[in-house]
Amino acid sequence: MNTPKSRLDRMLAAVERGGNALPHPATLFALLALIVIVASWLASQAGLEVKHPTTGDTVRAVNLLSLEGLHRILANLVTNFTGFAPLGTVLVALIGIGVAEHSGLIAASLRKLVLAAPRHLLTPIVVFAGVMSNMASEIGYVLLIPLAGLIFISAGRHPIVGMAAAFAGVSGGYSANLLIGTIDPLLSGLSEEAAKIVDPDYRVSAAANMYFMQASTPLVTLLGWWVTEKFTAPRFPDGSFRAVGVQDDSMSAPLSADERRGLRYAGIALLVLALGIIWSGLPLGSLPGAGFLRDPVTGDLLKSPLMSGVVALIFIIGVVLGVAYGVGARTLRSDEDVIKGMSASMATLGSYLVLVFFAAQFVAFFNWTQLGLIMAVNGAESLKSLGLSALPLFGSFILLTAFINLFMGSASAKWALMAPVFVPMFMLLGYSPELTQTAYRVGDSVTNIISPMLSYFALIIAFFQRYEPKAGLGTLVAVMLPYSATFLIGWAILFSIWLTLGFPVGPASPLSYPAAD
Repeated sequence: MNTPKSRLDRMLAAVERGGNALPHPATLFALLALIVIVASWLASQAGLEVKHPTTGDTVRAVNLLSLEGLHRILANLVTNFTGFAPLGTVLVALIGIGVAEHSGLIAASLRKLVLAAPRHLLTPIVVFAGVMSNMASEIGYVLLIPLAGLIFISAGRHPIVGMAAAFAGVSGGYSANLLIGTIDPLLSGLSEEAAKIVDPDYRVSAAANMYFMQASTPLVTLLGWWVTEKFTAPRFPDGSFRAVGVQDDSMSAPLSADERRGLRYAGIALLVLALGIIWSGLPLGSLPGAGFLRDPVTGDLLKSPLMSGVVALIFIIGVVLGVAYGVGARTLRSDEDVIKGMSASMATLGSYLVLVFFAAQFVAFFNWTQLGLIMAVNGAESLKSLGLSALPLFGSFILLTAFINLFMGSASAKWALMAPVFVPMFMLLGYSPELTQTAYRVGDSVTNIISPMLSYFALIIAFFQRYEPKAGLGTLVAVMLPYSATFLIGWAILFSIWLTLGFPVGPASPLSYPAAD
């Protein structure tokens, strides 16, 4: 006999069906590119036009089905792809991170952090480690979450409590971090492309959200800690589990002598690099040779090679620290091993490159048609007529993003779809692309942990089933729902305070557009 489904189960089933009905993101962007071409013809036939808010010129919809439009599509199909702003930045960043990951540095660092944590601070350390793991893409999902379960067992606690805390940090705190990660240049590149619809010269740095994301890290850590102890731990009492299947205890084993030596070498290398970066950023003339990465003319730091070269720094730091660890831990024996690490990171990007090809065409076509500017101007005028202030406006945008995230898991795919409309729209309302991107990242993060469309959702369920054989989709969502709600409320409050006080969200990242002098 079938047991009646709860309202939550029915809602989750509807979300899952809706998400599964969507095509692959690459297919979706291919279809959207075709739709944009047809829409450009319809818009041109309808005579859609607006006055450019900056120049005052009349901007008309461009028909891509015209002879000129078709020629433009064929001539620029390749350059749309190769010139797509996020592509190069992501590839360069991942090459560096790939060396650090292949050498074992990131895995050893996470294990060291979690294994060394005192029992009473185990939960916040696990959440914090989850947040920090995002700088290396998906390693938190495949390493930290099962590791957290094993560590909690060794501490006499229920493993699902540890895995829930880790999952909350890795996925719910996806956009929080103390350092620049691989997602930052990807999103900033998409924001820059969208901003050019209004301002062709606008630049969005990879460090655009750095200040806000750094402030978000302790917030997510504390909120994740509170939810874990308040809601999760009482549901899974200590000792109320049994392991199913073979357990991999190697992840919870103490670091070997080679691993410890590797971490020491990496620490020394990090110290040297940190001193070099600090030296490069000192005021010009303060010390001999200081400030060599500042603007050589003005001496400015915010608009300098140091800030514009953030992606290059990620690459250099990843390679140097990875090699230092590999030499110390004896995981890298020659330059061939270093290249293997770089190649391994590139090998994981096959599906991403396919996605980027179609996303690049969609973004380029959308920009050519001027539909983005037309929609932005009309949308901005509609919002102005409503008289909404910044807080309800961005609050609504955060909620919209969080809802869409339930059906579309990829952060980059969502932003590639949303940025061309919302970034210019908010620019016309006086808000910077950096601020809009920050609000998007808040909404994108908070519902990851309850979205069946998250690519790692099934894997997390499998981890849960090691200790709770009957665990399923509903179990995981029920466990993670308090985290999602708490992160949404807490993060939205932080965003509201930040916006009210007028703090920049990152280096050279004002809240307003155009930036106030």
